[in-house]
Amino acid sequence: MTLLARLRRWWLDVHLWIGAGLLLVLAPLGVSGSYLVWHDAIDRALHAERYAVSGPQAALPAEAYAERAQQAFAGRATLSQLRLPATPGDPVVAVGRIGGPGGPGGRPRQLNAWIDPPTGRVLAIAEPARGFSMWTHRLHGTLLIPQVGRKLVGWLGWAMFVSCATGLWLWWPRHGGFVSGLRWRRGASQLFNLHHMVGFWLCLPLAVLSLTGVYISFPQTSRALFGVQAPAAAPGGGRGAGRFAPPLPRPQLSVAQAVVAAAALAPGRTLASLSTPTRGNAPAWRVEFSGPAGPLSVRVLDATGEAKAARGAQPGGEGGPDPFSRTVRRIHDGTDTGYIWRMAIAVAGLAPLVLGASGLIMWLRRRSRRRAVRHAA
Repeated sequence: MTLLARLRRWWLDVHLWIGAGLLLVLAPLGVSGSYLVWHDAIDRALHAERYAVSGPQAALPAEAYAERAQQAFAGRATLSQLRLPATPGDPVVAVGRIGGPGGPGGRPRQLNAWIDPPTGRVLAIAEPARGFSMWTHRLHGTLLIPQVGRKLVGWLGWAMFVSCATGLWLWWPRHGGFVSGLRWRRGASQLFNLHHMVGFWLCLPLAVLSLTGVYISFPQTSRALFGVQAPAAAPGGGRGAGRFAPPLPRPQLSVAQAVVAAAALAPGRTLASLSTPTRGNAPAWRVEFSGPAGPLSVRVLDATGEAKAARGAQPGGEGGPDPFSRTVRRIHDGTDTGYIWRMAIAVAGLAPLVLGASGLIMWLRRRSRRRAVRHAA
């Protein structure tokens, strides 16, 4: 056996054990990712009442939406964030913090209220973490495994990338040109032909999804590798408040006062979101604006009303990740990338299931034929 043949045999073993051995974990990751690409559209279809707005314009001041949301929470939650429509036709979303034990992964439980922008009428109230979409998010990001799940998903991303590389090596025609490898009838088995065809056309988007998933799973290591500066701390809560610090039950500033103080530093921009101060040494409001000049986040101290701007934060985010990391995440989940790429990654998400199942069947058939030959001999 030549060295090239031995190397090909070794690549085949690696490809086989990744595909067959990790099928039960790679398939759910891929299928859940395909679902999340169309999450917004599916959510609108399943919960149409949340998006039944009467018009595109947010006609009321922020304090009116906050008051309606707090009334709708009826003491079950304390307002922690208010998000105004990012695009015409979206509702205003108010997020409330539910007291008591946290939810999955130690995260605080939240109660959302969807509000009609022109009238302030509450359209629906629900706890998103209990829905199917959030369950799918946790499955895709952590495989529902606390603490170590995120890192495990990152290592599975590396495994999937190696599977793509070995699969492309095995697909490459040994006799003949590149074009000959594109034909359907690479072998006598239709399953073999399906495996080769699907594997080739989805190899590139699947490899891109794998590497971007690794970057997201290991953010600190990835930033260090690419020389990307870590994002600054969130400009909202008080110092020493902690990541999941609860909101202040009775802030000294009102919503209107916080918005007025922040708007003085954001001329020509539109209010995008508002986060209430959290417990800590220096509780502060976080008011975020959008506009042609870019996003702007303003921190307003609750005790004094002093406002300080921090450019570069994304509306709705906590301090905002760096631009490179945002680009990686958009490539991975298809946000604002166009229909073609979103369709490509949605189909590629199904590839681990199709390729893993077809590869496993081919391997079992091959073992059966070998046993039959040995028995006959």
